[in-house]
Amino acid sequence: MATTESVTERDVIQLLDAHGTRLPSPGFDPVVADIGASELLGLYDDMVVIRRLDAEATALQRQGELALWPPLLGQEAAQIGSGRALRSDDFVFSSYREHGVAYARGVDLVDLVRVWRGATASGWDPYAINMATPQVIIGAQTLHATGYAMGIRTDGADSVAVAYFGDGATSEGDVSEAMVFAASFAAPVVFFCQNNQWAISEPVALQSPGTLADRPSGFGIPSLRVDGNDVLAVLAATRVALARARVGGGPTFIEAVTYRMGPHTTADDPTRYRDDAELAAWRERDPISRLAAHLRATGTLTAEAESRVQERADAAGAELRAGCLALEDPPALSLFDQVYAEPHPELARQRAEYADYLAGFDDLEDGAPR
Repeated sequence: MATTESVTERDVIQLLDAHGTRLPSPGFDPVVADIGASELLGLYDDMVVIRRLDAEATALQRQGELALWPPLLGQEAAQIGSGRALRSDDFVFSSYREHGVAYARGVDLVDLVRVWRGATASGWDPYAINMATPQVIIGAQTLHATGYAMGIRTDGADSVAVAYFGDGATSEGDVSEAMVFAASFAAPVVFFCQNNQWAISEPVALQSPGTLADRPSGFGIPSLRVDGNDVLAVLAATRVALARARVGGGPTFIEAVTYRMGPHTTADDPTRYRDDAELAAWRERDPISRLAAHLRATGTLTAEAESRVQERADAAGAELRAGCLALEDPPALSLFDQVYAEPHPELARQRAEYADYLAGFDDLEDGAPR
C-alpha cells in the first residue's frame, strides 16, 4: 500500500495518487473491481454537487439567511466514498459536518439547512433516510451508533451502524466508552474518523503523538488508515469494514486522512491559527481535482460530461437557496409538540406558562403599549 505525502508514520491506503494516477493494490483492487468509468464519474458528480451545495450554504450564512454553517470543503471524498459504500438499511450517526453523507443517503436538499436557519430543532426524519440528525455534542453519536449496533446484533440482522466524527472527537470520553462497548459485544459498527488535521484551532499532532488509527488497538478494535482525499480508496476501506461487521466480525475504526480547507464553522477564522503554506500544500491534494485528472486521462470526463455535472451542481445550489428562503418560522408553541411521544403533565404546564407569557405581548405594538 502506498503512503500519502502528509503523515507517514503508518501506511495509508491509496488507489489514486494526488495527480490522479491509478495505483495498484492487490489487497484492495478486488474490493472495487466493480467500479468502472461510469461509476467513477458518478462519484465525481456527487463531489462536485456537494461542494456546490456547501458553497451555497456558506453564502447564505454570510448573507444572514443562516445562523451558522459548518463547511465540508476538502472532505468531499471522505464523505462520498464512505456514504456510497453503505446499504440503504445501514444506519448513520453523524456529527454536524456530514452534509455529503446526508446527500448520499438521499436527504431533501432544503433539509440540510433547516436547523441552521433556526426553523426546526432537527433537520429531517431519521427513518426516512436511515440517518440520525446531526449531533453537535462532540463524540456523543459514537455511543448512539454503538447502542444501535448492539440492537442490530440482538435482532439478528446484517445491517451496520456507522458513526462519523472528527479527529478532535477521539479525545472525548464518549468515543472511548463507545469503543469499549463495541469491542466487548462485537457490535456491527464502523467508527469513521475524518482526520481533517484541526479540532477547531488545535492541530491533530497536539492531540496524539501517533496516528489516530493506532488508538483503537487498545480496545481490541482493528483499524484502517486511508487517504481521505482518494474517493476510491475510501470506498474500498469502508466496504472492507462493512463486510467484516456484517459477518459478525465486530467493529472497525477507519481514519480518513483529509483536510478542512475552510473554517471550522462560519464563526471561525482559520487564518489566525494556520498558515497559507499548509493550506496551499493540501490544495494540491484536492479530492475533486484528483479524480477529475484521472477521469480526463481515461477519456471519461469530456467537456460535455463536465458541463452536465456543473449544470446539475448549479441546479442543486439553486434548489437549496430557494428552499432555504422559502422556509417559514414555526409557531412559537410548536416548540413543545415533539418533546415526548405521549402527553406529559409537566410539559403541558410549561406550555401553558409560555402561552401566557406570549399572550402578554398581545397589547403591545412594536414593543410599546397601543
